[in-house]
Amino acid sequence: MCEMSTKKVLYIEDRADNRSLVRRVLMAEGIEVLEATNADDGIRLAIQHLPDLILMDINMPGKDGFTATAELRQHTALAHVPIVALTANVMKGDREKTLEAGCDGYIPKPIDVDRFPTDIMSYITKGRQETRT
Repeated sequence: MCEMSTKKVLYIEDRADNRSLVRRVLMAEGIEVLEATNADDGIRLAIQHLPDLILMDINMPGKDGFTATAELRQHTALAHVPIVALTANVMKGDREKTLEAGCDGYIPKPIDVDRFPTDIMSYITKGRQETRT
């Protein structure tokens, strides 16, 4: 691998099957994957590890992805970290709602395993830019 450093992605998702698929796809591309099964653990891991990208499930028991995103956005150490919603919310307006909630991007489930690593690297490379007004 020619990259200067291994990229690190934190995936906050309550479903083990979804975490397993994302882990397998990203690890095959040399991306380190940290996993959290709920929002509070995800916030703790994000602060502790400062990942290059956070993938956020929106529909989780307890604290949802919108609330977790808002809390993550309050930590200055994470200000540069893009948060991308990875969600089954695919109705009209759902993408806009996730962006308004503070996410930098939106990937619908089920993921396209062939395209997914490229999308993730694109979000990491872009970082947090002026994506919202």
